Amino acid sequence: MGYPTRLLSEGERIDLELRPHWKALVLPVIVLLVACAAAGFLLTVSPSPSKTSGEISWIAIGVVALAVILYFTVRPWLHWLFSNYVVTNRRLIIRLGFVHRVGRDLPLEKINDVSFRHDSILDRMLGCGTLVVESAGEHGQVLLNDIPRVEETQREISTLISGDPAAGATARA
Repeated sequence: MGYPTRLLSEGERIDLELRPHWKALVLPVIVLLVACAAAGFLLTVSPSPSKTSGEISWIAIGVVALAVILYFTVRPWLHWLFSNYVVTNRRLIIRLGFVHRVGRDLPLEKINDVSFRHDSILDRMLGCGTLVVESAGEHGQVLLNDIPRVEETQREISTLISGDPAAGATARA
């Protein structure tokens, strides 16, 4: 699900399309597996659904399992799916959220500084991290968390900001 090209201005091209690193989905997958295993175990040890108390316990187990899966698995997955960071030859586009949608566009000429940081050894091993974009606008600093290939992304944005005619070659290659 890429960024719609109809939302780009004339002459604008997409150089990078990113969403948060896949590591953001590891914990939700673990919760899904544990919730399904726990619900399955509880269903096998609870009374048969033919009895009234057994029917209520099966419904309660199902409702609790569904609530846990929705909150701790589906919600983070939707957040990941609908978090988009797009770098074009003119701007940095940030779109976050599914129901509560937030969007921000930073013109590249207004960006003063782009830096990155690895917040843990795991981030460093996976190559992801936080991209820090310093803007001349009123909002100042923008933190983009869990960016995959954060060093390459920082270098690409810096190259685009500098106005290098070869900018974007890395992303399109």
